Amino acid sequence: MAPSASKEKRLAKKAAEGKLDKKTAAKRVGSKNASTAASSVNGDEPELDAHGKPIQPDGPATGADKADEEKRLAKKAAEGKLDKKTAAKRVGSKNASTAASSVNGDEPELDAHGKPIQADGPATGADKADEVKRLADQMDKHGISDRVTTGVLASTQTSKDVKITSTSLVFHGRQLIQDSTMELSYGRRYGLLGENGCGKSTLLKAIAAREFPIPEHIDIYLLNEGAPPTDLGALEWVVTEAEREMERLDKLAEQILEDEGPESIVLMDVYDHMESMDPSTFATRASLILTGLGFNKQTIHKKTKDMSGGWRMRVALAKALFVKPSLLLLDDPTAHLDLEACVWLEEYMKKWERTLVLVSHSEDFLNGVCSNMIDMRDKKLIYYGGNYDSYAKTRAELETNQMKAYHKQQDEIVHIKKFIASAGTYANLVRQAKSRQKILDKMEADGFIQPVHQDRVFTFRFADVDKLPPPVLSFDNVTFSYSGDAKDDLYRHIDLGFDMDSRTALVGPNGVGKSTLLRLMTGKLSSTNGTVTRHTHLKLGLYSQHSAEQLDMTKSALDFVRDKYSEKSQDYQYWRQQLGRYGLTGESQTSLIGTLSDGQKSRIVFALLAIESPNMLLLDEPTNGLDIPTIDSLADAINAFSGGVVVVSHDFRLLDKIAKQILVCENKTIKPWDGTIGEYKNYLRKKMISAGAV
Repeated sequence: MAPSASKEKRLAKKAAEGKLDKKTAAKRVGSKNASTAASSVNGDEPELDAHGKPIQPDGPATGADKADEEKRLAKKAAEGKLDKKTAAKRVGSKNASTAASSVNGDEPELDAHGKPIQADGPATGADKADEVKRLADQMDKHGISDRVTTGVLASTQTSKDVKITSTSLVFHGRQLIQDSTMELSYGRRYGLLGENGCGKSTLLKAIAAREFPIPEHIDIYLLNEGAPPTDLGALEWVVTEAEREMERLDKLAEQILEDEGPESIVLMDVYDHMESMDPSTFATRASLILTGLGFNKQTIHKKTKDMSGGWRMRVALAKALFVKPSLLLLDDPTAHLDLEACVWLEEYMKKWERTLVLVSHSEDFLNGVCSNMIDMRDKKLIYYGGNYDSYAKTRAELETNQMKAYHKQQDEIVHIKKFIASAGTYANLVRQAKSRQKILDKMEADGFIQPVHQDRVFTFRFADVDKLPPPVLSFDNVTFSYSGDAKDDLYRHIDLGFDMDSRTALVGPNGVGKSTLLRLMTGKLSSTNGTVTRHTHLKLGLYSQHSAEQLDMTKSALDFVRDKYSEKSQDYQYWRQQLGRYGLTGESQTSLIGTLSDGQKSRIVFALLAIESPNMLLLDEPTNGLDIPTIDSLADAINAFSGGVVVVSHDFRLLDKIAKQILVCENKTIKPWDGTIGEYKNYLRKKMISAGAV
């Protein structure tokens, strides 16, 4: 490195560390670079280019410096010092505009090492993985929560109930809850409702992180990620975690005994909890829970490091159910379960005696489990008694009454204003007009009745496709195993056919090969024996439950789809319209994908699927993350689609709306179910009860 460059860098660093006045540093090197660099990265260190040199703000953007110029202008645009379009125009690139729009206009997004993220880079490498995890954990680059909360504890410190007034929650500068009340009564099972992106998962994370003033004696467990990859089997891991919980409770009891004495109410609760856990039955009870969640005699001992993410999530759920925290937070717990495990979990949770807050997009599950509902709406937490059906009925009645009162008040206001305007100068009428003006003023002071704000209606739509004559897709004597060995066969001698009017639901336990069957349909897997025949003009569209994992979490949705289909169009407005059709609008299009909810990520995947214009849809757990109105819209879109549809789903309500044919996958074969999906659910429930599984 040239001596002058080395000197510039050394002085810039001193200025950034506060060891040297920035103006003095600039004067010594005959340049403003030290001052500029020292202030460029939050005052910690000079902003350097790719070669370790301070950025030259006035240098020409040519050659190797062009990338640095783009980065500098992108930063200015993000800070609001430069219009994004101007920045993009100056460097002849889309990068400045992209980077500036990707972080809500606050500052350029930095990775775990404080370096600006290259918006167009692929989602690979350790830095990118760290960045994706940070976004998922809702942390800033310093490891501090991106959430801002307020609240005042209104319940007593020793109570099992939690009541927090003046509750507010802000995430990335967006107000999610404003001056509301959070009230969780011990023993109640709450369903948390709200449209995709309203902040349900963010609220659960804030509660779990104790960002609200929740008493320490109330232990909280949030299930939003699976068990870690370890050398322990599923059963061994759950028992080990239970033993750790017993140790924690034992230490807590000692501390309370020392601080508050033997008469402490909290101490009695801790002793009761320890007694109910009963270490002598750990292995037996853990086995029952894991079996209910779909594990068998072999998989229950499988090391967690050898499991898929979905199975590790089941292990974590088993731990949560086993240790029975005072406050259990479940974020879409059925997302990784099959129909049978969903039925088991519903039956198990009906008897839950501690406080539960549940986010679920399954009406069926909410109806079966919940005793109360919380509606996260208009930045408030609104409470209803009863299950989901009861909530829907009560809310509809309240909104009908509210609209009647609103129209009545509006008519009264019009009448009063009309009278005042016509009063003229007659003394008697003027007195009456003044009296009525006081009525109007009182209405305004009390707050006018507001009209009901209807939910945003989002309509899924799959493009019409040309009809293909049958057979469109057929299986002829198909046998399949991953190893090719007969003893490992998932399917044997399968004969199936699917046409353009197919509305088929595949059901059965996890691990029997439902997703495998879809991959055999697409040709991603080849049969061991037999043939899979596809029409020459058949175009299959596969929605996988893991599709969202293929998105680049460090890009905005708008930039991701535009880059992925660059040959189709470079026009931002065109891609805004494509995303908007699937309910992704406004800021959600320009926010980083990693900051979006699961439901919003799913909408991106559906938009990508629609761009491909398939004439047969293969949908593997398509409802994961979607809110209830969106699931209803998806069902309507499937019914209106002119092509064929094959669905794997744990959502009984979706299947009830769309399925014309139900195929049960089990025992290495596929058989039709002669009945409705509701009858199949009752069959599973009776089978579990007779087996003593619940």
